[in-house]
Amino acid sequence: MSGQSCLIDGCQARVYAPAGTRSICKDHFLGFLTWRRRRGPQMFRKYAGMTMEERDVIAGEWLQTLGTKDLPHPIPGL
Repeated sequence: MSGQSCLIDGCQARVYAPAGTRSICKDHFLGFLTWRRRRGPQMFRKYAGMTMEERDVIAGEWLQTLGTKDLPHPIPGL
């Protein structure tokens, strides 16, 4: 996963885990797990059996649920 950046635009954190065919940092990964857990216990079993392309769809759904408050904001003047 070296050389990859977090799936979230503007996030400069080091890549931690896969999210479909892309990768996310540890903080966003924990948010992704929490979101999947809220969708029900069957989501973990279903997600484990999915192909990477099918997981991309789930990661895309999660991305749409993120509000702008969850995304990093650039520091003015830098």
